[in-house]
Amino acid sequence: MKEFKITAWPDLPAEFRRTAYRRMVSELSQRYVTEHHLQKCTGASAHDVTRLLNHLETCEMLDAREAEEELPKRRRLSWPFQLFASH
Repeated sequence: MKEFKITAWPDLPAEFRRTAYRRMVSELSQRYVTEHHLQKCTGASAHDVTRLLNHLETCEMLDAREAEEELPKRRRLSWPFQLFASH
């Protein structure tokens, strides 16, 4: 899986001036993110994400790398905490 980040802030053409595209560009400007992350955090469709990434790649403003392995998620505790194992 690949992660993407923009190398410079793009001047988006009219077709990419909707809020979802601006949110994607904002996310891409801050850190490397996956396509799935862009869909999840901006509410954009897979097609919209792909269109924007292709546009940015064509403009040579997109840096891509292989995603690092995800660390195991921490176990979340909820109240009340279970302090002792029940037998």
